[in-house]
Amino acid sequence: MFDVSILSALVGGLVVFFSPCVLPIVPFYLSYMAGASMSEISADGELAPGVRRRAVASAIMFSLGIITVFVLLGAAAFGLSQAFRTVQTEFRLFAALVVALMGLHFLGVIRIGFLNRAFQMNAGDTGNMSVLGSYVVGLAFAAGWTPCVGGVLTAVIFTASNEATALQGLGLLLVFGVAMTAPFVVAAFFIKPFLRFTAKFRRHLPKVEKAMGALLLVFAALIATDSVNYIAQWMLEVFPAFQSI
Repeated sequence: MFDVSILSALVGGLVVFFSPCVLPIVPFYLSYMAGASMSEISADGELAPGVRRRAVASAIMFSLGIITVFVLLGAAAFGLSQAFRTVQTEFRLFAALVVALMGLHFLGVIRIGFLNRAFQMNAGDTGNMSVLGSYVVGLAFAAGWTPCVGGVLTAVIFTASNEATALQGLGLLLVFGVAMTAPFVVAAFFIKPFLRFTAKFRRHLPKVEKAMGALLLVFAALIATDSVNYIAQWMLEVFPAFQSI
């Protein structure tokens, strides 16, 4: 049966990738992990042998590092929710407040300093990034960017913590992580066209930020009113085809 929480996690992951928090730095990460300079990747002609292969392999391991952190956060949230079921309502309202504040931040209504935090790396030496190193960088990326993507991540983690089983909750975080990182792997495979795309798409980043803020406010309202399941039921009634998914 169709689960609206899975769709929400999927959309949330994609929105995060194309947000101002992540998209602008993707070319530099690809360059770093491919062992090639930005000028080399951007130059006309074919890439040097091995650059695309290194980029794709490193992007996959980088993505696994990010997914690992998100799944562990989901496991921790599910464990806490089970331990504190007597304050489930308070937990839900607190999560709704956090998501709403982050939504207002991305809409520009308020500004929360730590949400602008960026994870930096020294890209001076690009020639020795191992596959294992890419995984470790993915772990660091997920930890360093958690505040910036925290609104969507908080909403997904709260939903995961209220799933019937731990496996379902972890699956939700897995969907979010894969949705956020799959475009990174695709970008590594089409690295030169992707650089051209990011150069053109940059002007739309403020719109994506506003859209993310609006989505967070909607999800905050759903969390606060405990209406996520009602939305799922409504979608099943309006779109019966979802019942076969």
